Amino acid sequence: MSELLVTGGQVLRPDLTVERADVLVSQDSGDIVAVDEPGALDGDDELDASGGLVIPGLVNAHTHVAMTLLRGLADDKPLDAWLQEDVWPVEAELTAEDIRAGAELGLIEMIRSGTTALSDMYFEVEEIADAVDQAGMRAVLGFTAVTVGKDDEAARSDLRESLDVARKLDGAADGRIRTTFQPHSLTTVGEDYLREFVPEALSDDLSIHLHANETRDEVTPIVDEHGQRPLAYADDIGLLDGDTYVAHGVHVDDSEIDLLAETGTGVAHCPASNMKLASGMAPVQDLLDAGVTVGIGTDGAASNNDLDMFDEMRDAAMIGKLAADDASAVDAGTVVEMATQNGADLLGFDSGRLEAGTNADLAVIDLDAPHLTPAHDLVSHLAYAVHGSDVRHTVCDGEVLMRDRSVEVFNERAVRDRASEHAAALVERASD
Repeated sequence: MSELLVTGGQVLRPDLTVERADVLVSQDSGDIVAVDEPGALDGDDELDASGGLVIPGLVNAHTHVAMTLLRGLADDKPLDAWLQEDVWPVEAELTAEDIRAGAELGLIEMIRSGTTALSDMYFEVEEIADAVDQAGMRAVLGFTAVTVGKDDEAARSDLRESLDVARKLDGAADGRIRTTFQPHSLTTVGEDYLREFVPEALSDDLSIHLHANETRDEVTPIVDEHGQRPLAYADDIGLLDGDTYVAHGVHVDDSEIDLLAETGTGVAHCPASNMKLASGMAPVQDLLDAGVTVGIGTDGAASNNDLDMFDEMRDAAMIGKLAADDASAVDAGTVVEMATQNGADLLGFDSGRLEAGTNADLAVIDLDAPHLTPAHDLVSHLAYAVHGSDVRHTVCDGEVLMRDRSVEVFNERAVRDRASEHAAALVERASD
């Protein structure tokens, strides 16, 4: 049995207290064996956390990891124009090789900033799954189906592929990959198709992930056409009957918040993307107060423009206070829980907290920095002051993905060079 000892640092416990402790993980089972006082544990290998804070690996609850290739390509536009004029024309030219290159780049960015799990929506999902496997990370993956602008055969093919991919890849990467059935959104997948395919997903016990209530333009058409709020419409179709979480949830009213709580439907909050696209401010504190599980996601790098979950925590706290008009709303401890325990709950992983028996997914923050001095409150620092570049080590499933800021699972320079080449060729094809 091979065991890794993370030693010499302070540890963030599940109740958000901080204490000096060592963490022992099994590299065979991928679980935490024990968290105990310094010097009480021994391992076959050691990871030096001296001067650092050991935290659970961060969970990116909603992203499109391969969209790193579109980073900085189109900015400063509202969602619909950004998608239709810039993103979708370029995505139409993507190859499987492009998606693999973009995914590897995004996964390196996540590893470097302490993220160990992600929920991804995209296509060419097997390429993303292979990249996740190589990265040693956890992920919830799925093929994102869209029916608008397609004939019946193509629409059905999209939804069928979403089901087939979810069935095929669930449990891949030695169980580190889970899957979801993914209708893109309530406005991009027709009602008849949803009513036909959602029951099939539910009968197979597939989890469901979709965009919902991201902008007012995703609310008004449904109210006008169906005479009910979008999430009531989703519930009527059966989308909220199983293990479901939605991305964004910006424009939800009180009745929809209650519905989310009643059905156990979670929300992946994407504050930076919502701000950048001027989509609005999600009522995060109201969601939390109602008992809704809210995680945090970066969305894709094209609308963020990075995948740093520490940036996202700070954004979530700041915009949460503005939305509530209350400086005490969405406090530091809350956003740390959202980025760890809550995100893991949404994705269905036994991680997001450092205690015996849970997944050995963790990161070590180097506290030796001017912007982290003095250390009055390390939970406050995690929410408001830490940057992704402060991460020294990243571990997932007991395996070291990054040691002393050196990524061990990819040749980082080769990945960056390949991604740059693919991005340039992609844009050239799209402009022809």
